[in-house]
Amino acid sequence: MIRRSATLALAGASLLLMAACGGPADGSGSSATPMASSSNSATPTAAESVSSGQSTAGTAPSAAAKMICGDETKTNLTSSLALPGPPEGADSWADQLYTCTYSLPAGKLVLSVKESNDPTAARAYFDALQQKLGSTEPVDGLSNLGLPAYKTADGNVVFVKDNMTLQVDGTALTKTVGPHSVSRTELSFEIATAILGCWREH
Repeated sequence: MIRRSATLALAGASLLLMAACGGPADGSGSSATPMASSSNSATPTAAESVSSGQSTAGTAPSAAAKMICGDETKTNLTSSLALPGPPEGADSWADQLYTCTYSLPAGKLVLSVKESNDPTAARAYFDALQQKLGSTEPVDGLSNLGLPAYKTADGNVVFVKDNMTLQVDGTALTKTVGPHSVSRTELSFEIATAILGCWREH
């Protein structure tokens, strides 16, 4: 009963986080726009990155990829884990892989987006990552947002959309996290679906 209650609470939180995507992150009334922080003018918008189906891999991470280290994700983590303030993320960009690592009270949470040249290459990366992670199970039904997705029991959740593969790796977290004591896989799923919701809105 406790686990079911925690799962229901998490599902409700995910809907609220997705609904709030793109809203102010600091109460100032201005829209959070992490995607514009260090992109040059040639970088595609978030909507272009995830809906065109064309190659967007370039010399810098796209606007959509940058969301994993942006204000929306920091706000989501703060709400989900009842943190006293937004966590800082350490980011890197190499081999078309944008990574953001959060050092949280419960351990490290690593988010990454692989920007492949096209959807076919993205699916190949997605499949290869699944083999590397070992034992996985599919995320089916409404939970997968209509996208190919899988998860692991120890905290990984992976989605692929067009040319982009999103991975949320919570394997370094404690087994349960947050005020509702959800599993690290459930937290990874919540954060992943909130990011995907942002990709669809922008």
